Amino acid sequence: MSTIFTWYGHATIGLNCEGIKLVVDPFFSGNPAATVKPQEVHADYLLITHGHGDHVGDALDIARRTGATVIANAEISGWFSGKGVKTHAQHIGGGFRYPFGYLKLTQALHGSALPDGSNGGNPAGFLLTTNAGEKIYLAGDTGLFGDMRLIGEEGLDLAAIPIGDNYTMGPDDALRAVKLLQPKVVIPIHYNTFPLIQQDVQAWKKRVEAETETRVEVLLPGGTFALGA
Repeated sequence: MSTIFTWYGHATIGLNCEGIKLVVDPFFSGNPAATVKPQEVHADYLLITHGHGDHVGDALDIARRTGATVIANAEISGWFSGKGVKTHAQHIGGGFRYPFGYLKLTQALHGSALPDGSNGGNPAGFLLTTNAGEKIYLAGDTGLFGDMRLIGEEGLDLAAIPIGDNYTMGPDDALRAVKLLQPKVVIPIHYNTFPLIQQDVQAWKKRVEAETETRVEVLLPGGTFALGA
């Protein structure tokens, strides 16, 4: 059974790994692109890339309602643990085998202060190897960095990268990132949520597919993609 990727708008992602439900950066309330409400979201695990409010989002409420485990760096995990939520702390470069696969934290170039001003530690991305052997890289909010080439050496089936500019990579650097990562498929995220990060995603898709061997899947909020499709 393939892993099903869902883009909920902005940087919020769902992964269904053989029936185990992961939600990454669950920003639903206040997300103008979201097509579902937080109370409709079911999760076994919540993955948080960094502490900003549009990424921590509704994680606390969802975790309390569903009993989901929050996976994040140690600082963010400690913040959630202090609020009575189940957590699993990792740090950049470290991996752990979960029921859904082997998950490693990667570096990201960004900030990470939590909504109340607490220390959110270092921002991160996620590199997931599913139990079926699929390699999925979720870059999180990041600028371009040269070690994306090392991540690409894993042999990526899918990458989700930001293209919105201003707060993250823009289209030009995101294209360079694809050239370093060389995934089979890339899905653009973190764009068009607000006017400041508005982008022509179809123009970016044409550039990527003209200059690389990577296929671009452009999803509408709520849209899905099945690995291997």
